[in-house]
Amino acid sequence: MNAGPEEQLLARRVKAELRKRMRGLRKTASLAACEERSREIRERLASLEVVKDAQRVALFWPIEDKHEVDLRPLDTTLRGRGVQIAYPAIDPDTGVMTFRFASPDELEEAGFGFSEPPVSAPEADELDLVVVPALAVAPTGHRLGYGAGYYDRTLPRFRPPASAVVVAFEYQLLMEVPATPTDVACDYVVTDKRVLAVSVEAAR
Repeated sequence: MNAGPEEQLLARRVKAELRKRMRGLRKTASLAACEERSREIRERLASLEVVKDAQRVALFWPIEDKHEVDLRPLDTTLRGRGVQIAYPAIDPDTGVMTFRFASPDELEEAGFGFSEPPVSAPEADELDLVVVPALAVAPTGHRLGYGAGYYDRTLPRFRPPASAVVVAFEYQLLMEVPATPTDVACDYVVTDKRVLAVSVEAAR
C-alpha cells in the first residue's frame, strides 16, 4: 500500500465518519436479533477447519451494550474439546495489548471498556487462531475497529502461524473499508450469512 500523506489523511477521515455510522447502525439492532445472528456466526466459525484444528484460540468477550457479536457459547464448546482459550488484555502502563489464558469467571472490566483477564493470568506466546471483532469489514479482510489500533499492532506478533478470523454481522460487510499502511487484513471473514477466505492478492 503506497498511499501518500494526503490519501492517508482522507482515509482516516472517512474511517472516522464510517465508524460513527456503523456504531449507530449496530445500536439499532435488537438484542434478540444480535443473539440469533451471533448463533449463526458461531456455527459457521465452528465448522471452519482452522477452528477445528486449533488448540490455542484467542476470543473476545462481547460488550453487550454495543451489540457486539457474542462468542461466549463458543468458549464452552472449544474448552470441551480441550482447547486453551485466551482473551485480550491491555497493559495499563504501556497500552500494549496481549492475550492471556483465562476462564470466563476471571474476566473483569479494568478501565478499557471490555472484560479482560487479570495481569496474573498466563500470557500467550503462541496462538493458532485469533478471532477479531469489527464495526465493519470488507471482503479483503480489512476491518474497521474502534480506532485504537490494538489488533493491528498485535496480530503480526502471532501470524504466522496463527490465522486471524474477523466476525461481523452481515450488514457490517461492506464492499470496501478504507485502509491505511498500518491496517492488518484478516485471513477469513465470517458473518451470519457467509464465510469468506481472503486471498493474499486481495488483501494487499
